[in-house]
Amino acid sequence: MGLFLLPLGIFAGWVAGAAMSRRILRSEVRSEVQRLESLIASRNEIAAAAVPTPPAAVVAAPAPQPPQPEVLEEVSPDILMVLTAAVAAFLGKRGRIRGARLVPTAPSNAWAQQGRVFVQASHNLGVAHGR
Repeated sequence: MGLFLLPLGIFAGWVAGAAMSRRILRSEVRSEVQRLESLIASRNEIAAAAVPTPPAAVVAAPAPQPPQPEVLEEVSPDILMVLTAAVAAFLGKRGRIRGARLVPTAPSNAWAQQGRVFVQASHNLGVAHGR
């Protein structure tokens, strides 16, 4: 009976490791996408600041418009390129992304975030021991 449980335990450990790797990859890709979006936004702000604005007397106040339904924005080609590079770096070979969409993130609890940081830091086995 014990010999049967050993392969089952190895398989369960492999499945848990694969799930954790996927979760870590998603987290890293999401943080890279957020960094790139903030970089693009800052470049857009700089470009908008460079355009001269007309005098206040010439600009008419826009009429208030009714609220529009929320439109899901598409993933830009720059972000798809970064995602493709991340997949290639993770897999070691070129991968094909068949679809990508932006998912709204829920506000994170500080306690939960700190717990995730603690758990992920405990998995750095080779780096922590100097191997």
